[in-house]
Amino acid sequence: MPIHWISFTTDYGLSDGFVAACHGVIARIAPSVRLLDVTHEIPPQQVRTGAEVLAQTAPFLPDAVHLAVVDPGVGTARRGVVVVTERGILVGPDNGLLIPAAETLSGVIAAYELTAPEYRLPVTSSTFHGRDIFAPAAAHLALGVAPESFGPPIENLVRLPDPFVAVFPGKLVTEVLTVDHFGNVQLSASPADLDLAGLSGTVSVSSERVLVKAAVGDTFGTVPPGSNVLYTDSAGRLAVAVNGGSAAAVLGLGPAQECTITSSPTAS
Repeated sequence: MPIHWISFTTDYGLSDGFVAACHGVIARIAPSVRLLDVTHEIPPQQVRTGAEVLAQTAPFLPDAVHLAVVDPGVGTARRGVVVVTERGILVGPDNGLLIPAAETLSGVIAAYELTAPEYRLPVTSSTFHGRDIFAPAAAHLALGVAPESFGPPIENLVRLPDPFVAVFPGKLVTEVLTVDHFGNVQLSASPADLDLAGLSGTVSVSSERVLVKAAVGDTFGTVPPGSNVLYTDSAGRLAVAVNGGSAAAVLGLGPAQECTITSSPTAS
């Protein structure tokens, strides 16, 4: 059956014509389908960040074809795939980008390799599969072409390793998953990890270069303007913020870097 929406997530940025070219390909094949841009500001080549952003967003979107491209392996032997779930279809590179979102959409039912030439542009470049292979596939899927029409079934989809979290008494070491527009630093650890480490009240949060104190709180206004807070974000992850500022700038943290949380020396 036709699908009315295509969501679109990439690391393409908005200073070039890459996003518009993909929009144009979809519009020429499926002009009645509506596009919903999730973001095109995933840090370049940061597959895990793209996977996390899509996974945290997809459950709140209408049933859709979810087109996602963060693809440092473009032009290599990595496969292009269609992944089928109960609540939508995902299209993109087989590099782990799609699987977290598929799991939030009730899990992978089937997957197929993108090999059928009739569902891609007649001429394909080796460096722009988003335009030449993935966007056409998404458009044809939205028109109702069956996923199994795109190529042979596959079972061994590439999965990203679990994000790093290590819990010790009085210490939590965690990976940065994402940094949002406001500079809030989302961590791979959960509130349960914080409890397991026995951390509460005022804690020390450190990167490789900087250590700051932060209050464990519920929201940004828990602390005065300019102060640091460790809170549970809207995706249920621990995150570090500065009330009215950027925790990423203060701590010098970005995706895939390590953050350590310990008891504050002055905490009661």
